Amino acid sequence: MLWTLLRRHLRPYRGHVLAVVVLQLVAILATLYLPSLNADIIDNGVATGDTGYIWRVGGLMLAVAMVQVVAAIAAVWFGARASMGIGRDIRRSIYTRVDRFSTEEMGRFGAATLITRGTNDVQQIQMLVLMTLNMMVMVPIMSIGGIVMAIQEDPGLSWLVWVSVPVLLVIVLLLVRRLMPLFQRMQNNIDDINGVMREQIMGIRVVRAFVREKHEAQRFTGANATLTDTSVRIGRLFVIMGPAITIVLHLATVAVLWFGGQRVDAGLVQVGSLTAFMQYLLQILMAVMMGTFMFMMFPRALIAARRVVEVLDTAPSMAEAMDPSPLPADAADAEQAAVAMTTGAEPAAGSADHGVSVEFRDVTFAYPGADAPVLDGVSFTAPAGQTTAIIGSTGSGKSTLIHLVPRLYDATDGQVLIDGVPVTELSRAALSRAVGLVPQKPYLFSGTIGENLRFGDPEARDDQLWDALDTAQATEFVAERTTGTGDQARTGLESGVSQGGTNVSGGQRQRLCIARTLAARPRVYVFDDSFSALDVTTDAKVRAGLAEYTQGATTLIVAQRISTITGADQILVLEEGRIVGRGTHEELLESSETYREIVDSQITVEEPV
Repeated sequence: MLWTLLRRHLRPYRGHVLAVVVLQLVAILATLYLPSLNADIIDNGVATGDTGYIWRVGGLMLAVAMVQVVAAIAAVWFGARASMGIGRDIRRSIYTRVDRFSTEEMGRFGAATLITRGTNDVQQIQMLVLMTLNMMVMVPIMSIGGIVMAIQEDPGLSWLVWVSVPVLLVIVLLLVRRLMPLFQRMQNNIDDINGVMREQIMGIRVVRAFVREKHEAQRFTGANATLTDTSVRIGRLFVIMGPAITIVLHLATVAVLWFGGQRVDAGLVQVGSLTAFMQYLLQILMAVMMGTFMFMMFPRALIAARRVVEVLDTAPSMAEAMDPSPLPADAADAEQAAVAMTTGAEPAAGSADHGVSVEFRDVTFAYPGADAPVLDGVSFTAPAGQTTAIIGSTGSGKSTLIHLVPRLYDATDGQVLIDGVPVTELSRAALSRAVGLVPQKPYLFSGTIGENLRFGDPEARDDQLWDALDTAQATEFVAERTTGTGDQARTGLESGVSQGGTNVSGGQRQRLCIARTLAARPRVYVFDDSFSALDVTTDAKVRAGLAEYTQGATTLIVAQRISTITGADQILVLEEGRIVGRGTHEELLESSETYREIVDSQITVEEPV
């Protein structure tokens, strides 16, 4: 998994990797050459009292050391550039793939784990790449080169190398074997704690309303304690590694001094050669130790790579058409625009004036793993330029039905068509231009009100935004709205919006979401119970404004209040995923018992139907 992921993203950085290899090779050769020069100075300069020789070889040592430092710094720079670039590219790949996920994939993974995989998991891979680029040449060449140079200095002590290196490797392998399952558990624990924190932050008002702070604090404490316990167990193994490696290094040093001293005393080796041998042995062990640190990161990075690849290899259940079909209405508008450019005439009005029909043909939909379908054999046509309302009890499938139009889900069976073209044959761009959705749960993005309103049409002019706000009954509060103080104060369309729109009320947030869709001027307006947060008076004003603003466009409305849909050209009554009534308000009062029950349950003195 890890190699597959890196192979995908290393290609643009082959030049950086080659530079790292060359520079590391230069730095290591210089490092291996220095102990030999040091031995030469001791044996041929210090021992003989030749000061000139010491200066000459010392100058050469200084030059070699400078080359080693410059090469090492340059290698780290190229390695850092490559690893940071790979991390950026992997994060971008995850974001691009997640952006194409349908609601099904989002529900299967969950927001918390997707955030962890796009941040913490990628960071683990990124750090492994950085360590590998800095050590992939150093560890093997330093180890092999150090062994060769050490044996060349004193073959009689070479057995110390063959004993100390395997001991060090055995210690490392035992620790890595223990760490692998712990790293897997740690990543899952990070998912869990992110999920708990996200849920508590998003639902903080509910927590406070029910005075459940203590309970939620205990939930977080539990998740935090689990992560802490896993981290401590990993830390204990790392703590063991440090002393174990240090003991091996110190024992090797003592052994060199003990056995080497005896060989010096016997005249079998010179002092300089013994010093060089000890330095080479330490270099070998340090190289093994550095490789150990890299391999300690490998298990966690391997697990992180599996989680990242799982996201990247998940194909979206709703694939875009390879050869998308155009909407006939788009082709007609393009022809009109071409004629207008040729004749110099005024172009036709916006797309909202050219509605398209929406048709459901025997549509069935079931959520993955569900025992029964939510929608079963639904067939109807929402004629162009008319308003079609959908009403029914909770769980009847209203929102699911409406979500099939902008293709948030794909029908399990049957077809959803816009202007005679199945939505599965339209490109995402064409479908987005044709259908504007106001969701049941309004959501705003951090930025300004103007930026949020231009989400559907980045080229919308300020006067168009104000028209949309006026229709959504949001002009007054937007015009009076001010955020910031002093030189940072911003008003109107430039006033700030926090993430999720938490700095505006629920009703204001809903009206801004309605205005955002109106500003895009789609051909089909889809309102998914989008007036629930509005009072009766504001609801009536918004509906009156919509009737004029969306004239000529096709409108689909899911509503709970009967008063919201009495003026619809067609009302569909859903019950257990089936259409049990259709017609106008007056017709359904006579023909549909289910509809009459809904009406009777809502009739009040203050809100006559």
